Amino acid sequence: MEAAMGRQRHSIPIGAALAVGILLAALSVVSPTLAQPASPSAAQADALGAYDRALSDFKSILAERRHQIDAHQELPNLPGQALYLARIEMMSTYKDLTDALPSRIGRPNKFKIPPQYFDADNEPLIDEYRALFAVMEAPPAYAQTSATPFKDVAELGTAIARAKGLDPADAAVAGRISLGLFYAETSGTQNAGNARSNSYKGSFQTSPSEDRNGRRKWDAIKPTIAAFDPQLIARDDREERRAANIDHRYNHWTAVRDGLMNAHAELFGQIPAIVKTLPNPIDQMKFFELIQIIPTPARSALQSGDLLGYRISNPRIMGYLRNNGIFALGKSERARTSASVREIFDAMWLFNIKFEQARAKFEEVTRR
Repeated sequence: MEAAMGRQRHSIPIGAALAVGILLAALSVVSPTLAQPASPSAAQADALGAYDRALSDFKSILAERRHQIDAHQELPNLPGQALYLARIEMMSTYKDLTDALPSRIGRPNKFKIPPQYFDADNEPLIDEYRALFAVMEAPPAYAQTSATPFKDVAELGTAIARAKGLDPADAAVAGRISLGLFYAETSGTQNAGNARSNSYKGSFQTSPSEDRNGRRKWDAIKPTIAAFDPQLIARDDREERRAANIDHRYNHWTAVRDGLMNAHAELFGQIPAIVKTLPNPIDQMKFFELIQIIPTPARSALQSGDLLGYRISNPRIMGYLRNNGIFALGKSERARTSASVREIFDAMWLFNIKFEQARAKFEEVTRR
């Protein structure tokens, strides 16, 4: 900039020079008080202090877990819960800070988190957070993996939807939605543990009772699928024999199959109507994820005839949403006592990147 200005230097007329001199003289007598930035208000100072403490606490628990893991120390029960809460608090207090001081909203970040919720300078902390969870949620040694985990999810979801009477196009939507659920629950990691829960495990993060329920429903639908896709049922028989002596949630195939049958399969038959109401594939995935998080209210919303306008106000249900990162960040969000399904979808932006990955992966595995 300075070099460019130097190359275009010209003489200044006397009148212009006099005007500049008067202006500079006026500026020189501006009150020092006016020249200094305004001091932060008490509310702004409180918001900054809360964020600084939350950021320090997040760094501290990250360092503690890293030390424990590297030193091969026994981890506490639910070792990921404190990490999760510390991350949420860091983002929540940052949102309070940017609400009070909008000038603190910075540049975009690689995680596609809205900048008002996250300072991009802290990206390395989230990288470490994810690395720690990868260790804490590693599958047990006996877990049975699949060489084609994403293809399995898409094929199972599609086959179940066909058994529910859907045509190939609508059944493919079910396959794509199923991949979205896989990414939402485990970021696409098969046989994942759960560092925040002792109940929910595996590729679809189901409880033992949910897995048993899904398996029972699968046995009922299996003959229908065998009639049009005997190869898939042959694969299923092999996986059943393979998983005979382990927790079915730690065989990727049976975990996905039972998870889909437990909570989602009964709604696959309504996919044509759901697609009409929710033409956006990401919204479709969000709805089925709500079936995972708050199944009864989500079904009630669908049955209401006004899915997007249906309002949820039960405090317990709002608590479930917050526990899954929805309306959890910032005092204004946490103070909400109700929300429409449309507002809930909009607040599920933490899932957006996962659902975009799922959509891309579905296109990849179905092109082959």
